[in-house]
Amino acid sequence: MQKIFFLIVLSLLLRAEQHYTNALIKEHSPYLQQHAHNPVNWYPWGVEAFEKAKKEHKLIFLSIGYSTCHWCHVMEEESFTDVSVAKLLNDDFISIKVDREQYPQIDKKYQKIYRDVYGKRGGWPLSIFMTADKEVFFMGTYIPKEEGYGSKGLLSLLPSFVVLNADTSVLKQAIEKHKKKHKKHSLQLDRNEKLVSKVVSAIAAQYDSGNGGFATHPKFPEASKIDLLLDIYRLMGNQKAWDMAELTLKKMARSGLYDQVHGGFFRYTIDSEWKIPHFEKMLYTNTELVAVYVKMVEMTGDGLYKKVVEESIKEMEKHYMKEGVYLSASDADSDGEEGGYFIYEYLELKSALKEQGWKAQEIEDVLSYMGIEEDGNIDGEFSQPHITRVNAPMKLEVLKSYMQKVSAKRTFPFVDNKINTAWNAMMIKALFMASKIDEAYLTLAKRRVDALLKLMYPEGVLYHQTLLGKTPTQKALLEDYAFLIDALIAGYERTYDNKYLKLAQSLTIKAIDRFYKEKRWYLSDDGLNSEADFDDRYYTSALSVMLDSLLRMASLTDRLKYNAIVKDTFTNMGGILKINPASASKLVHTFLRREKGNIIIHAKKEKLHIAQAKLDKVQYPFLLSAVEESDEYLACKTTMCFAHDKNITKLIEKINEAVK
Repeated sequence: MQKIFFLIVLSLLLRAEQHYTNALIKEHSPYLQQHAHNPVNWYPWGVEAFEKAKKEHKLIFLSIGYSTCHWCHVMEEESFTDVSVAKLLNDDFISIKVDREQYPQIDKKYQKIYRDVYGKRGGWPLSIFMTADKEVFFMGTYIPKEEGYGSKGLLSLLPSFVVLNADTSVLKQAIEKHKKKHKKHSLQLDRNEKLVSKVVSAIAAQYDSGNGGFATHPKFPEASKIDLLLDIYRLMGNQKAWDMAELTLKKMARSGLYDQVHGGFFRYTIDSEWKIPHFEKMLYTNTELVAVYVKMVEMTGDGLYKKVVEESIKEMEKHYMKEGVYLSASDADSDGEEGGYFIYEYLELKSALKEQGWKAQEIEDVLSYMGIEEDGNIDGEFSQPHITRVNAPMKLEVLKSYMQKVSAKRTFPFVDNKINTAWNAMMIKALFMASKIDEAYLTLAKRRVDALLKLMYPEGVLYHQTLLGKTPTQKALLEDYAFLIDALIAGYERTYDNKYLKLAQSLTIKAIDRFYKEKRWYLSDDGLNSEADFDDRYYTSALSVMLDSLLRMASLTDRLKYNAIVKDTFTNMGGILKINPASASKLVHTFLRREKGNIIIHAKKEKLHIAQAKLDKVQYPFLLSAVEESDEYLACKTTMCFAHDKNITKLIEKINEAVK
């Protein structure tokens, strides 16, 4: 009996050893919580971790990722849950886990170092090894447990770092060499047409003329780049810019990148033809694409683009909105299978439709249209829906309704329920823009901005992110100010409610005070000194949005000092356009706004509302409108008005003549 009792106790003790808890258990981030029970003794970013490293003479392993990142999950399952890897890390390293969505300024800092060293983009997970004094000596992205994927494994790398005593000299030399090669220049840009020609050529060099988009694979939507091309066409009639934007938007709308059954876009595709997506859905991806597709509806009236706008907003409202605010993202996996919620099996659908009384030809026609193939196109016999031809079959909507019922029986992917101020603001702006094609979105936008401000701007203090039910504690970053100001300007221009402009002005003052130091912009004001930049690849650069908003606020509020800040920023931080203008699309847009100039329409609120539909159709992309107690419409540039008329149509004719 005693022997049995001893064995039970021993079994319980051994089982208890398999359940680990580290310092991340106290963190609110869903990503950090995912690692709270790893055998690795993780610490959150903070003073405690760095002081402990110095005190114990240990190296630092910094791992940056986010909750819906596929390869972050792979590295965790392979290495961070492995006791042998954990022992190596725990013995000789202080391991720090960072959620890049919680601390984008930290991510940006180390992504820049990676790019400086290797001359190419990094990604997530980002794996950084450094001394206790934060001297980086090795960087990678995903690192396997054992040698593979062209990389040494953690089991061999970790001991070698300790033996070599973390010699930082090699990496320092590489960093300095690369910095000298790409040292920053002041912004010396050719004017207008010559600049546009250079930018369009740079984008065309990346362009896939057969499938649209600007890469082979993986292929991201790059909404900011498409938006720039549309504005270049509106501004100068550049046909190449229009052709690239139109084909890309049309291909994406009919592709597997777009969720043809539920609406909304996945993050990217792994192939060049936009067929097979990585099934994450990010709030920011959809916000930016909704705004671009709204612009296409305005420019073409095409029902395909309107459908994309309506379905995408509906999907964001259904699965990514709670208590009036939007959640951050959804995972690619469902019940352990990537894309499991979104893919369909040909024979299963065919059999079900046959039981519902469909004719054989109707079934073949509609399944063929949706790209549901007998042999599958993604995973065995499963297919990812995509539109294969222009003309839709009669029973398409009936099929989609049935497919929605099929997927509803599955487990919806994990949703990261962080409330991110910047991304919510991006969605709110998209809703204000969508009100141009359906006024119902105006009411929705106003409700959403009220809910966001109530949660994330209590007592006049703006916060970066929080979880539902939690009081926000992390102060806002540059991106939060930039995108919220952008959304408030959009709100003002759709409602002419002065509260939006007033709040935008207050936030602008605070943003300059917090993030603009000695004519340079920083992502945060926490002493990290992580400089903002103009890179738009994943979503639009917060700095570019901030500068664009400053130019608009200068025109809307007559605070011309904002123009001077933009000019100084171009001079001191604009070198990226010298290297690759196609990677800084929003900055090019902002530079063109500064060079060509805003045009502001002034009139009484009632008159502006009457004129709104006609103003929306003006081709000139830098048109603003603001309330002024005038009985006629005034058209103004900075420091001057150049036309007036009681008839808005006639005034628009004068504007068109002026901007030729």
